[in-house]
Amino acid sequence: MAGEKIRNQKALKEMIKKDGNNICADCQAPDPDWASHTLGTFICLNCSGIHRNIPEISKVKSTVMDHWDDSQVEFMAEHGNQKVNAKYEAFIPVYYYRPTFQDCQVLREQWVRSKYERKEFVAERDNKSEFNGIKEGYFWKRGRDNGQFLSRRFVLSEQNGTLMYYAKHDAKEPKAVIKVENLNASFQPAKIGNPNGLQITYVKDNKTRNIFLYHENGKEIVEWFNALREAQYNYLKVAFPCAPNTEILPKLTRSFIKEGYMEKTGPRQTEGFKKRWFTMDHRRLMYFKDPLDAFAKGEVFIGSKDHGYNVILGLPPGTQGNFSWQFGITIVTPERNFLFTCETDSDQAEWYSAFNKVVKQTMTPQDCAQQAYFKHKP
Repeated sequence: MAGEKIRNQKALKEMIKKDGNNICADCQAPDPDWASHTLGTFICLNCSGIHRNIPEISKVKSTVMDHWDDSQVEFMAEHGNQKVNAKYEAFIPVYYYRPTFQDCQVLREQWVRSKYERKEFVAERDNKSEFNGIKEGYFWKRGRDNGQFLSRRFVLSEQNGTLMYYAKHDAKEPKAVIKVENLNASFQPAKIGNPNGLQITYVKDNKTRNIFLYHENGKEIVEWFNALREAQYNYLKVAFPCAPNTEILPKLTRSFIKEGYMEKTGPRQTEGFKKRWFTMDHRRLMYFKDPLDAFAKGEVFIGSKDHGYNVILGLPPGTQGNFSWQFGITIVTPERNFLFTCETDSDQAEWYSAFNKVVKQTMTPQDCAQQAYFKHKP
């Protein structure tokens, strides 16, 4: 018995070293040490918890702590991540978001259920569209002024390239019409205070506007998320017919590069530093008084070094504004310098790394157009 256990654990350990098995079959987390012995995949601890919730399809064991019999080890050897994913990920729509271990729980859980429980990608769809060009539903939306979440009707139209929401269920005119081409959607469960929380960001009257939503049903919110991606993808394929998917896909919904609190001072750099919530979205650095504010108080465009932008650790000598946080960062732009302070040295290092990554990237024609917009922004 002891010999069988040692032999089988050694065999599993060798299997995990193989290409494909050395990352989680579902979220690409490195060095998975759990496995589904009914599917034949090696998975991480977090994904094993999701698999446990579909026991009629997947049964999991630790490759280190649990006992494995010979037949189970043979089954794993005959399958493995690459072979199983070739079946369960055979027909994933190009716009569909594949979550990783860095994504929130609802995205990862619905991904696993889509693969194995609903088998959505095993066969090619007769109807390749996620929503037949129109999608309607109700979300709990946070009020801009009172902070209360109220039920609101949303309509996504692929033909019109718009997302609309209505203040009342029977309203004929939408409260807002949002173009999908410049819309961003990102899951924000911690910020919104709901595991299915979604943040919609767009530009309204030359200002960045945030809408905070959630839905009680995880499957529904993820379907909406991917429907938004599909609508954006189809719009961009029409607008830029020669652009390859490698250029289009990064323009779909994206997570923010970095969010968190910093202090900032004004343009004269003599005012006191004020604590603000900052969001870095591609080259737009936005700041808010509160993370759940509907509108940004201000925005900064961060270009590339080739265009005169830079990021420097620390503040300029003789900075006069009173600041309580000691870890400074200076962003240099062709027009002016922006001064920020962070609460800790680790916060400073993370923000510096995020800014530095942006300024090192070559600006695209779209980035240059956005830069011109910021320069002439009223």
